[in-house]
Amino acid sequence: MLTEERREALLRLVERRGAIKVKDVAEEMGVSAVTVRQDVRDLAARGLVVRVHGGVMSPAAAQSADKAAGPSVPRPAMRQGDTFGLIVPPGDYYYPEIIRGVQDAARTHGVRIVLAVSGETLTENREQVRRLIATGVEGLLLMPRAGLEPVDVAEQWLAGLDVPVVLVDRRAGTQVGRLEQVASDHAHGAGLAVRHLAGLGHERIALVARAESPNTPLIREGYAAACQDLKLTAGPEYGIDPADGPTSTEWFEELVRAVESGDLRAALVHNDLDAVALVGLLQARDLRVPEDLAIVTYDDEVAELSDVPLTAVAPPKRAVGAWAVDLLLRRIADPAAPLAELLLRPELRVRESSGAAPSPGTRT
Repeated sequence: MLTEERREALLRLVERRGAIKVKDVAEEMGVSAVTVRQDVRDLAARGLVVRVHGGVMSPAAAQSADKAAGPSVPRPAMRQGDTFGLIVPPGDYYYPEIIRGVQDAARTHGVRIVLAVSGETLTENREQVRRLIATGVEGLLLMPRAGLEPVDVAEQWLAGLDVPVVLVDRRAGTQVGRLEQVASDHAHGAGLAVRHLAGLGHERIALVARAESPNTPLIREGYAAACQDLKLTAGPEYGIDPADGPTSTEWFEELVRAVESGDLRAALVHNDLDAVALVGLLQARDLRVPEDLAIVTYDDEVAELSDVPLTAVAPPKRAVGAWAVDLLLRRIADPAAPLAELLLRPELRVRESSGAAPSPGTRT
């Protein structure tokens, strides 16, 4: 069936039944729900149908529904724009800025966002996505919890979803099919930090990184590549593992001993809160930042609030969220367009902790 023939058939169904569900029509016609949603958008743009959550109504049926509801009772199912589902991890301070970017772009484009919090398991995430799709979302913005197992099954599930999907600040593997993705280039960001410290004369730069962060492997990759390019000796690496408990200070003590002995003079620390805590511990031992230890932190959420303002790598989090919305809108508008994978580069914000002389608005 040609596109116009299919849309004429869809229009006849709407006129005959008054209201239909996208999922039901897709099954009847033997096409994907994505195809039907595109047809609905085209017909709605021509004023021939009225879009609702999960389906479509004829103008006459929509008018009757409005009259039945009365002027004081809004009918929340009626939407002029798209509705996207957004799934985010719980609790981390890193993600609110990405969410704000999603919100900003959604307001600009008249898109409604329905938020869900990522579950612990693949089964829970599947159920969350199923519920969002059942409500009629046109697409999904996914920031699933890192480490969903088994990885190959998770990727196969994502590849089989029946709505457009954009992974947000996540990097997918080779089995994800028509998934798109937008993320910060964390490897590039780590390289910025290493090159900045090396440019200040440091030949040995430690890495302090959180084991549970999905960004740590990429930060480690960029750190190692920059050390190799600059012919620096990589390491030592100090791992922060939440399994050791929230009050564990073993890595702090080990690092401070290296500073006291003169073995260590520079470090890249992921994340800001750990870097702020490190500054306090160094000061308690009569060690100075940056004179005894030059520090660059990774995130720049609270880096400027440290007693010694921290030079920081700042991932473009808000831009990641905004680009994710734009990618999803582009995919919906043109399902046949080439798939996109965007990496947005962080910037280096120079402050006192690295020992460089920052100027107002310094960026690298």
